[in-house]
Amino acid sequence: MANWCSNTVVFEGSPEAIKQVQQLFQAMKESQDETYKGQLPDFADHTNGGYFFDIYWNEGDEGIFQYETKWVPNSEILRTIAERYLLNFIHDYEEMGNDIYGRASCQNGILDDVCLSNEELEMYSFDEETDTYHFEGEVYEIEYEILEMLLERKLSF
Repeated sequence: MANWCSNTVVFEGSPEAIKQVQQLFQAMKESQDETYKGQLPDFADHTNGGYFFDIYWNEGDEGIFQYETKWVPNSEILRTIAERYLLNFIHDYEEMGNDIYGRASCQNGILDDVCLSNEELEMYSFDEETDTYHFEGEVYEIEYEILEMLLERKLSF
């Protein structure tokens, strides 16, 4: 059974292109709801995985989608979509069962993917007795605060 990687992508570009990608995701969601299978756009390479599962978005959001993939993020598929519709994107993803936490961005077809390393993920610890996380002398109740801090530091370099 697959570990599920959680993904959020925000597409940026012309309103018409955003509308087209919204229609694409709507079609994939409808197909997924009918077939109960992961989805890829017809124009994407179907040999390397990267299927979209459980696609959803908040009402009123355009060009912002959440979905699951098996094991790893699918930034290359997103780049294919972005290139087709002349869009840029920011893609946040995480699958902590395999120590994956990162952000990919694509500007003008150039993909930049920044993921936390195992060494960075070992910089904090979990205290089972207090159900808290410890990082740089501070105590955190939520692991994601630390992960975001580490990722933002790495992105700033």
